[in-house]
Order: sequence, then structure tokens, then C-alpha cells
Amino acid sequence: MINRIWADEASLPANDRGAAYGDGLFETIRMAGRKGVLLSRHIERMVSDAHRLGISVSRHELDAAVAQAIERWSSDAGDQGWVLKLTLTRGAGGRGYRPSAGMAPNLLISSAGLPPEPPAGGVDADFSRVPLTVNPLLSGIKSLNRLEQVMAARELHEPLFELIMSNPEGHLVEGTRTNLLIKSRDGWLTPPVRDLAVAGIMRQWTLERLRELGNVVQERSVEVGDVLSEACEGLFLLNSVLGVVPVCNLAGHDLPVDPGLATICHPLELLE
Repeated sequence: MINRIWADEASLPANDRGAAYGDGLFETIRMAGRKGVLLSRHIERMVSDAHRLGISVSRHELDAAVAQAIERWSSDAGDQGWVLKLTLTRGAGGRGYRPSAGMAPNLLISSAGLPPEPPAGGVDADFSRVPLTVNPLLSGIKSLNRLEQVMAARELHEPLFELIMSNPEGHLVEGTRTNLLIKSRDGWLTPPVRDLAVAGIMRQWTLERLRELGNVVQERSVEVGDVLSEACEGLFLLNSVLGVVPVCNLAGHDLPVDPGLATICHPLELLE
């Protein structure tokens, strides 16, 4: 049985393992009124990833918590939209790294306003100097362990919208808060899940949709040359709050901007 904690009333206990060790997960969901963008997929991912970490939570418990959150905050947001954040931790207690048996998970539930919409004509990005390492046991999981992204995000400055992170082998893997998708003459290209710190919900939906439409999609390691060569026809940043964001300039190199992807992946058309 999870403990629900409403962020506008209380906070996680001082001995919570999420705060102490990053022992948990989170989901950030774009909401419009009482509906969420790819809402069921977010909940399914949290249940699945919690299982990978050995945290006991059911789909029913998360569905009930989301329903309460909608009752609590949706009317206040009006037509502006809002962001629902679910932070699930293993719970409180245990001495050192080893958790106690039979711990009850904590679910911190919070809301926030939507970030500004990025310009439709594209954004500026650069390469991060912070390498991103991914433990194979944790690949793709949206865990609370995000220190590398925090360190990379400290480099952000105007007019940059995002920084692209590489792994120790020099392959481009993801942004500090986005997944990568490249359009080329040969189809679409994205890094494989095994290389990712976070396998995004919008990323997976977009890949499925592109394949349904008959596009060639490769999931393989991405080199710098894949985005800076003449074969590149567009670089896109994906997450479920922002949707599809084209990059018009990467590290001083102008990139082509193709608006076509945004027409099939607009977040407000994916509400449920």
C-alpha cells in the first residue's frame, strides 16, 4: 500500500530513501483539464520501472492517485494546461543503502504550470561537456538519479534551449531533458534504449507512429557526423511536455527545419 503525500500540504519524510539515495522514480505528465498526454503510458512505465527496482506499486494505486490529483488541481488550471508530477520512492527507513523489508512506498504528488512553448521555427542547442554514463541495469528508467543531467544543465545559457549529451564512447545519446530523433536521407535515426538514461514516452510513441506510416526507423548509436553532415534533414528534441521541438542551430551549425513531424506528434492530440 503506497503512502500518498500532497506536495502542497507536506513533503517527503527526512529519512525517505528517494531523498537520501535517489531510490525511486518520477513521471512528469502534461495535462489539459482532466486529461493527460499519453497518460496511460506514463502510469504503465512507472509500474514497470518500479518492478525493475523492486518497488511494490500497482496500476490501480497509481490510477487512483492520478484521479485524486485531477480532482484537486484541474479546475484551478483552467484552459492554460498544467503539469502533474508523480515521485515514487521506496519509502522511509533502513540504515545505509540496504532497505528494510516490507517498506511502504511513498508517492509525492505535485502540480506546476506549463513551461513556455518553444518557437515553431526551431531552437538553438549545443554539445554538453558532461559525459552521460548509463548502467545497463538502469537503462531507460526515469529514476531519481539525475546528477549528470543536473551538472549538464548548469551549462545552459541564453539563447540555448538544450544541451546534447554524449556517452564515454562519444556517441550522442540524449539532451538534458529530451530524447533525440534525426531525419536523414535514409529515414529516421535515434539512439537505442540501451544507451539511454531515460527512454521517453513521447520518443516511443513517435517511433511507433513513424513505423505505422511506413517510415524506416533505425535505433543505433548516433555519431556527431550524423547530425552535422549534409545527409541530416533535421534534428528533433522529444519529450511529452514539450512535444516535438526542431533544432535550427547546433553548436553554431545551421540545421534544416522540417515542420512535418510536429503535425503527427502534437501533444494536445494525444490526450486521454
